[in-house]
Amino acid sequence: MKLFVAGLPYDFDDTDLKEMFELYGEVVSAKVAIDRETRKSRGFGFLELRNDLEGKEAIDALNGARLRGGKELVVREAEDKPRDSRDHNSGGGYRPRR
Repeated sequence: MKLFVAGLPYDFDDTDLKEMFELYGEVVSAKVAIDRETRKSRGFGFLELRNDLEGKEAIDALNGARLRGGKELVVREAEDKPRDSRDHNSGGGYRPRR
């Protein structure tokens, strides 16, 4: 199950995120979003747990929890990224009249 996590401390990295969720199951991947300019966390990330049951347990346990700094975590199932409307299969673009 893929999860979205917001409300992370700005000094969190991928390892911190992984370790926080390992209590609930096997973490397949964990990635904290990093600001390109400051190289610090943007306060959210994504991770994948091995199965849906582990993901649901993590959501139940951590959604609404407070970490250091008092920020409330938002933990939910990640939504699939919407397709870009500029996708080459969308049919857009210039077509001359005949």
